[in-house]
Amino acid sequence: MHNLPDTVKNAILDLRALSTDPISAFVYDLEGLQAHIKKIMAALPEKVELFYAIKANSDTEILDTLAPWVDGFEISSGGEIERIASCQQTLPFIFSGPGKLDSELEEAIQKQVAAIHLESINEIHRLQSIAKKFNRTQAVFLRINPTLPDTLSSRLTMAGRATPFGIDEMDLQEAVNAVDDSPNLLLQGFHVHAMSHQKSLSKHEMLIDFYLKRWPHWKALSNKPDNITHMNVGGGIGVNYTQEAQFDWSAFCHYLDRTLKSAPDAPILRFEPGRFISAFCGYYVMEVLDKKTSHGESFVICRGGTHQFRLPVAQSHDHPVIHLPLHNNKSEDNRPKDKRRWTLVGQLCTPKDILSRSCELNHCEVGDILVLPLAGAYGYNISHVAFLCHPTPLITYLPVQTPLEHGSMAQTKHGVNEETSCVTS
Repeated sequence: MHNLPDTVKNAILDLRALSTDPISAFVYDLEGLQAHIKKIMAALPEKVELFYAIKANSDTEILDTLAPWVDGFEISSGGEIERIASCQQTLPFIFSGPGKLDSELEEAIQKQVAAIHLESINEIHRLQSIAKKFNRTQAVFLRINPTLPDTLSSRLTMAGRATPFGIDEMDLQEAVNAVDDSPNLLLQGFHVHAMSHQKSLSKHEMLIDFYLKRWPHWKALSNKPDNITHMNVGGGIGVNYTQEAQFDWSAFCHYLDRTLKSAPDAPILRFEPGRFISAFCGYYVMEVLDKKTSHGESFVICRGGTHQFRLPVAQSHDHPVIHLPLHNNKSEDNRPKDKRRWTLVGQLCTPKDILSRSCELNHCEVGDILVLPLAGAYGYNISHVAFLCHPTPLITYLPVQTPLEHGSMAQTKHGVNEETSCVTS
């Protein structure tokens, strides 16, 4: 069951009132985002850092909201360097990912990058030449692709098998030697990002246990082990799009506290989540254009589609839907009962333009608004927005309010009933 904050609902209705055409839009609740990141950071124990992976959502408004609370940003391209450079607050940033250009590495060094994650022997030698050119001693992490136990797997496995990411553990000694022999590089730690979309608390605990068990062996490969202080364990904490229960961050942090206190010579753990930080603040809005039945299946056709919100297709799930019935202002008790299951689609000329199947809605009509929550990460920014040359969606950011402003904003400006549907796969 997903609830729609009054501020978000009112913003949607304001957008609709100002538009002559049916709308598609993204609404981002920055106050909700701030509350979420404050709670996340407050739970972190000592010797644990959190850098936000901006690939999840790099909008300036999102970054400015997170900057006062996170330890830094994780970026993976020159374009993302420019995004963080435009922020109101300067934070440490780390640069990871395969296929870095020399020009991007040069820009990162000039922007005082905190650490660069190296993915290959060739990249080590390239960065040494660049750091020498700028007379800089550059802190680096080596990204490792270790052999993982069979129990450690997820929907999207980033390590433990053939991938373009990182250096195989069997080649790690060569990589450590190459960094140790590079006078302008300083090996500060290791990086392993093994699993993405991980919603299991026990699996994430097992993963950290595995890293900490391997940590002393990896560190001992260097002839300068005292410089090696950090273990970047990536992000990968998933969001449950189809059920209410989410990853138990509080329990995970209690586990981290116990584990690090009991581990000899424990590293500083650095997390770089993205989806788990920004997903909850975003809402994708679609206005109903048409309804039809084809071969026994009922379709509701909406403004927008997967070219603007690709996440459900990318994740292969049926997205939850909140129904705002604008065709009347009757209460839930007096609303005509016509509950049916619908397939929610957009405007694209492809049968793959499906955002949710078996979506149960009561008396859904043309002109109603359907809101897809959990749209703050890997939604608009990964979508093929140029397909069919449709216009871009409306985008609005609800600012963080002062206590006085919050009280006034909480007043409902429109008498609209709200219905949340459950979606079954």
